[in-house]
Amino acid sequence: MSDPLDRIAAALERMAPAPLEAPDFAAADAFVWQVAPERLAPVGRVSRVDLGLLVGIDRSRDILLANTLQFARGLPANNALLWGARGMGKSSLVKAVHAEVLRQGQALKVVELQREDLPTVSRLMSILGAAEERFLLFCDDLSFSHDDQHYKSLKAVLDGGIAGRPDNVLFYATSNRRHLMPRDMIENERSSAINPAEAVEEKVSLSDRFGLWLGFHPCNQDDFLAMIDGYCAAHGLVVDPAELRAEAIEWQATRGARSGRVAWQFFLDLAGRHGVALKTVG
Repeated sequence: MSDPLDRIAAALERMAPAPLEAPDFAAADAFVWQVAPERLAPVGRVSRVDLGLLVGIDRSRDILLANTLQFARGLPANNALLWGARGMGKSSLVKAVHAEVLRQGQALKVVELQREDLPTVSRLMSILGAAEERFLLFCDDLSFSHDDQHYKSLKAVLDGGIAGRPDNVLFYATSNRRHLMPRDMIENERSSAINPAEAVEEKVSLSDRFGLWLGFHPCNQDDFLAMIDGYCAAHGLVVDPAELRAEAIEWQATRGARSGRVAWQFFLDLAGRHGVALKTVG
């Protein structure tokens, strides 16, 4: 009969996940990290808009593009948190900047990571860190609720723990919240904790670990109309300017908001009514 310790060791070995094999990173410029089973799935065509169509976010665009180009060229660069108003182009900017970096001849892969899959990020980082390519790890709509422990996994992405974050991986995230959690949650923990400052410092300090904070705010009417004009020009849709302006203002009034997302939704309706098929962006 074999030793009980040997049987336990054998059982644990069977339970342990097999080492993940890296995909063929030459197969695509974009990948999605999937779990159950864990794998990096290539994305043949990324859904994105041209960088020039993103109106009203010039400063954020220039800063993020410069930071990304530095990283793609092997130079120091910062993790970035894009936070603020909904529908103002945060995730669109990340994807558009990646496309512009590729257009300028720099080799850079983007890997999308879902917030709920953060607990598996250490295994993802081991795959990316062992590769020769440079990777932009992207998490869209990142935020944490009460008793959410996923933020601990995020620290591994930002700081890398004792091993450090791989030099060939940079992390970009978008969020509607500057501190990645609801304000009432912060206040509740402060009021009920024995040491109010320490109670929330660990979670709030997550945002401090991003070297770049880029804020996005609701657009004004001129920018809203300029977005629509840009979409019309890019897709060859010709509409009387006065008619276009009146319909666009009525659309945003019924939605009760002005944003890049609302402008795009109006344009989709407009193009459909005028029988114009949209050009795809590779």
